[in-house]
Amino acid sequence: MRAPLCLLLLVAHAVDMLPLNRRKKQVGTGLGGNCTGCVICSEENGCSTCQQRLFLFIRREGIRQYGKCVHDCPPGYFGVRGQEVNRCRKCGATCESCFSQDFCIQCKRRFYLHKGKCLPTCPPGTAAQQSTRECQEECELGPWGSWSPCTHNGKTCGSAWGLETRVREAGRAGREEAATCQVLSESRQCPIRRPCPGESNPNQKKSGKDRRPRKDRKLDGRGEGRPRPAPA
Repeated sequence: MRAPLCLLLLVAHAVDMLPLNRRKKQVGTGLGGNCTGCVICSEENGCSTCQQRLFLFIRREGIRQYGKCVHDCPPGYFGVRGQEVNRCRKCGATCESCFSQDFCIQCKRRFYLHKGKCLPTCPPGTAAQQSTRECQEECELGPWGSWSPCTHNGKTCGSAWGLETRVREAGRAGREEAATCQVLSESRQCPIRRPCPGESNPNQKKSGKDRRPRKDRKLDGRGEGRPRPAPA
């Protein structure tokens, strides 16, 4: 009687251990055959422990969750290295992608990125850029500079109307670089009244020496032009 009883107990124990061995095994096939990089893999829950340098990404579907070992965390998650397991943690609710829990890289729709934060509206002193979904700091205008020399066709001499220009630089508020700010300029007409080297002054009046004598009128055969005698 003892032998059949012991055999029956051994069979019952083996049957109870069979589901456990199927659920948890070292580097098994797992869910969908995707246990790449796993140290411990479960058919029901996927990976639970990853190889060194890999991140454990937990994907949830309803009340169930599945583990997967990845080299880089997917968008919307960031990697955290631990002593035992490296995990992928979810970004904030307004972040599309992030570097850490407190530093966003890209924001979700209807939010704007400003210094690592995703905000519904940009703070004062910044302007919303719709193309990049970022808050860009506004430019601060500086004073106007001095007028440039008056030029006409590249010359600063002669007698003509030319143009002179001045610029007004702008910089980012609180930033050293101002390369992205637009430089404003304006021009106006100006007179040029300065002779070029080797040329005479166009405004200088001719002296009496340079004047030509007036030609005498020609006399015709009837004596026109002669003085008439005085009447008797």
